[in-house]
Amino acid sequence: MRLYGVTGWKNAGKTGLMERLVAEITARGFSVSTVKHAHHSFDVDHPGKDSHRHRVAGAQEVLLASRNRLALMTELRGEDEPPLEDLLRRLAPVDLVLIEGYKRDSHPKVEAHRAETGQPLIAPGDQTIRALASDTPLNSDRPVFDLDDTGAIADFILEEVSLKERQP
Repeated sequence: MRLYGVTGWKNAGKTGLMERLVAEITARGFSVSTVKHAHHSFDVDHPGKDSHRHRVAGAQEVLLASRNRLALMTELRGEDEPPLEDLLRRLAPVDLVLIEGYKRDSHPKVEAHRAETGQPLIAPGDQTIRALASDTPLNSDRPVFDLDDTGAIADFILEEVSLKERQP
């Protein structure tokens, strides 16, 4: 499975870059899935809905399915957060999995950086960061892209994972 990550500090532009990369790479004919790490508790379910009631009643997993989508919710119920590798095994095969967050994992990454956050770059201490995407010029030993140059960043990632352009 081909993996590439987008990492960076809070408000650095990771989610916007991920969204644009998914649109760009799928428009080129490749299938893409995403994994997003959340540092906080989150819920995709809503109180009062049947699936929520199943979880609250104690179900370990609830699979919600329709003709448009399906969602599998797993309650960890005090267990450790599963490692990224375990989560990746749950995904159906695709051309590329883009990963947002998981900055400590070993897959290759682009670091999103916005000067206004005031945060230092992660890249100098992390060789898994293969390039930078920034809203300001940077001196780096790695390629630096404009944060909004989605096409160039997509080109770089596709080259890195050895995916050649698909013919329409």
